This record gives sequence, C-alpha cells and structure tokens, in this order.
Amino acid sequence: MGYVVQKSVEEINRKIKKGKVVVVTAEEMIGIVEKYGPEEAARRVDVVTTGTFAPMCSSGAFLNLGHPKPRIKISEAYLNGVPAYGGLAAVDIYIGATALPKDDPRNAVYPGQFRYGGGHVIEDLVAGKDVLLRAYGYGTDCYPRRELETLINIKDLNEAFLFNPRNCYQNYNCAVNTSNRMIYTYMGVLKPRLGNATYCSAGQLSPLLNDPYFKTIGVGTRIFLGGGVGYVVSHGTQHTTEVERGRKGVVKEPAGTLALTGDMKGMNTRYLRGVSILGYGVSLAVGVGIPIPVLNEEIAWHTSVKDEEIWTQIVDYSHDYPYCEHRVLGEVNYAQLRSGEIEIEGKKVPTAPLSSYYMAREIANVLKDWILSGRFLLSSPVEPIPSEGFVCRSLKIRPAK
Repeated sequence: MGYVVQKSVEEINRKIKKGKVVVVTAEEMIGIVEKYGPEEAARRVDVVTTGTFAPMCSSGAFLNLGHPKPRIKISEAYLNGVPAYGGLAAVDIYIGATALPKDDPRNAVYPGQFRYGGGHVIEDLVAGKDVLLRAYGYGTDCYPRRELETLINIKDLNEAFLFNPRNCYQNYNCAVNTSNRMIYTYMGVLKPRLGNATYCSAGQLSPLLNDPYFKTIGVGTRIFLGGGVGYVVSHGTQHTTEVERGRKGVVKEPAGTLALTGDMKGMNTRYLRGVSILGYGVSLAVGVGIPIPVLNEEIAWHTSVKDEEIWTQIVDYSHDYPYCEHRVLGEVNYAQLRSGEIEIEGKKVPTAPLSSYYMAREIANVLKDWILSGRFLLSSPVEPIPSEGFVCRSLKIRPAK
C-alpha cells in the first residue's frame, strides 16, 4: 500500500540525535489529527508515546545470586519467605509476581487482610532493600553445600532481569457481578447484583490500542519498563488475534499481549509496585511506555484513537469465573467508564479502574522527555508480532491413561 507520507525509524533517530524530533503523547495526538487530518499529522509528528500502569500478574524476575563458598546447586529457594523457582542453573532463580508463602498467616484468604508475595519481593529488590534468601540444594561433588541463608541486595547480584510473559493486554473486560453475594477477583471486589463495575486499561493512552495491527511494535522494540529501559521479547502468552474489531481496528475484548524484559537495576518503584488484591492474592503493578514512530498517515490515524472509540465487553464474573461461561451483558466505551458511572440493564452502576490513568499519562510524558533529550532512540523490530492467525485456546481436560 502506498502512502503520501513515508518515514523510517532511522530517519527519526537522526532527528532525535540532532534535537529536531517532534514527539507528542497519544492524548496530544488526538487533537492534532482532528485539526490537521492524518496526512498532515504524519508530516508534523515523528513519535507518539503511550503508557499504561496496572497489575500484570504474568510478571516476574530472573536473578543470578553469584556463587557462595562452597558452591550450591539451588533446588529450592525462598525470598522473604516467598517461594522462588530453582530448577535452573546453580544460582539462577525466578520469582513470580503472584507467588505466596505457604504458611504465612498474613496470606490467609479472607477479606481485609494484606498479603505479601512475589510482587512485593520484586519491589523491595528494586527499592534497594535487603531481602532474606533461604536456599537448599541436594549436594553434589561440584556443588556440595546443602543449605544457605543470607541477605541479598540488588546491587550485589550479578543480574536481575524483569521477565514478564504476558503484559500490556490489548483491551480488557469490564467486570461485574450479577450473583447475590460479594465475589473477590483479580478485577477487584465485585459487589452483588451489579453493585459496581471495574475495568483495567489506559484506553486512549494504552500502547496496543494505538498500534492495533502491530505495524511498529515487534520483537526487539525498545520501551519504557518499570522506570528503566526494556524490550519486547515476543508476543505474550494468551496472545490472540481472532476477535471483533471496531473503529480504527480497535479490538473489543482481550486480544494481543507482549512478553517483556528489562534490567531491574535501572528501574524504580514509582513504576514497579507489589499489589495486594483483596481476597484474591498478590500481583505486580507494571509501568510500560511504548513509542510509536509515525511512519505514515495510517499510523497517525491509529494513534489518534480516543476513549469514545474504544469499546469493551461487560462480562459477568460470577459466571465467567470460575465456570468459563462467558456472559456478556453489553458493551461500553472508555469515555463512559471513566465518567464514573455506566448503565447496565437499566441500572446505573458506579465504575472504578484497576489501572491508573494518571500514571499512564505520566509514563507517556516521561518517555516523551527521554526521546526529546536524546537519551532514548527508537528500534526497528527484528520480527513482527503476529496480527492474525492466533487463537487463545481453553484447556481440554482429558482422562489420564
């Protein structure tokens, strides 16, 4: 397809180095396209920055602890009492954001109790706090130590990489509860009989809603992650493309996802925080900002998407979870959700976000400043993220033979 405006990432990077680049946030791009149209907007703007900040359960961190004397091959590990995975090389471990201590009384599942888990361990490490490591090995000739207890600190670790298998969901459900009892979910506390509605997206600022067909975001894309620099590793788990789309190609339900990584030593806890979700468990709130190079007028048009054009499904979580009975009660757009009240089946229902629009806006602006100052260059993907042919399947339960 031919375009009137044609740019390249290399051309934009040259502008960044010369201090002549034009960068706006996705919020600002809406008005520019409305005023000038997508073709002229593509001429005027080089980069659009996006942002999101929300709990992202499929997150975690790889840590290399360094070898003690004598050496140990870790098969079991705990960080501040939270289990970490040790089935890797000798002193490599992985801590998942939703991991919980087995016998910690703080983690009894009942309303009103704070829970400490993997997301909080990651936050404590990034904050520079000492974390208690307890590790166990089975003992070999080359790794004779069987037990290890010590305080660790991120400044002493060889490596600490955030590695998140599924972040940045491309749209997500609006959650409600039609049952007669309160339910506790990863979408927050849902009151009975449509007592409230929760949602989790930055809408018009969200990265994958501004690049719905993955024209610029792909494997190797350099991003803002947790306050530092990160990269797109792959499409994320549960990535799907076979969904209904609305205006500007925007999906109407959970669809594309990204796997992300970045060096935790460059991150900060303003953009990476442990989360305790009432009656559900723990997670990690992750700040992600992705720059979108405006290579042509089509990309300019997509990056002008606004909340009124982004629709999502209203899903009854008293049926969809835990029974996988997908009951959709209607559709709603993000302008309506952000107004604080929507109407469902003739009833006015208050809304509340799990994601922070304030922080998403801040992340988009921080990334904008990084690019304008010349400290952040764009990268061209080495492989595209699939935009068709991917379906997220349910598990088929089959009897074991």
